[in-house]
Amino acid sequence: MRATRAGGADRFRIFIERVWWSSLDVVFPPRCSGCQRVGERLCSLCRAQIEYLSHNVCDRCGYPRNAPITDPCGQCRRVLFGGSGLRSLAFHEGPLRRAIHTLKYRNNAPVAEALAGLMSEHWPESMPANAVLMPVPLSAQRLRERGFNQAEVLARQLGAHRRAPVMADGLRRVKVTQSQVGLTAAQRQQNVAGAFAADPTLARGLTTILIDDVCTTGATLAACAEALLQNGAKEVWAYTLARARYDSADTLNFDGGSS
Repeated sequence: MRATRAGGADRFRIFIERVWWSSLDVVFPPRCSGCQRVGERLCSLCRAQIEYLSHNVCDRCGYPRNAPITDPCGQCRRVLFGGSGLRSLAFHEGPLRRAIHTLKYRNNAPVAEALAGLMSEHWPESMPANAVLMPVPLSAQRLRERGFNQAEVLARQLGAHRRAPVMADGLRRVKVTQSQVGLTAAQRQQNVAGAFAADPTLARGLTTILIDDVCTTGATLAACAEALLQNGAKEVWAYTLARARYDSADTLNFDGGSS
């Protein structure tokens, strides 16, 4: 149980996957996961529609800042994450939302590679460059049903892009939880409280970045960070593909997601 630097087994496995998918592309031309146009896994038109959260975001929760700038910002109270900082590539909407659905339910490696490439390209400046990437673990039941953990697939692809170590077994779920979909922020927090455990021999002194597909309220990420920090982790950050958006009425505009 230790971090593996993308460059050994992970890079070889990703290379084999690329060969396999490239062979399939000869027979079945790839379609954009955002709009279904033939040609790319995520076309340039769909990429241009993504509202990237790269600039003018809160240092703590990663949500776009509102004037005047305060710390914590007006959104921090809605985000439950208690680590060093939380960042997301973009809001969970439009082409990115459709691409994540393809990643999550079809285990499409080329789509994961394309999305990880965007995460690497828009790597937050405040995020530590030498941290270990750690995917948020699925429950055993969900892993059996789906056959893979989309957060781990994403983390390994991102690790390959950034030549960063990945620790896929640094966290484990130790409590059966109900689905987070449809729960309020308070219910989500209660649902995942104590749901994760970290090995202190692995966590001690570790600077890590939790990787997941979507952040809704941050409850799952917060529970993961708490388990790591309680077992000696030095810093815990989080980086997700997407996050929910709040409207002007302070209502969460999101119909799914677990984090």
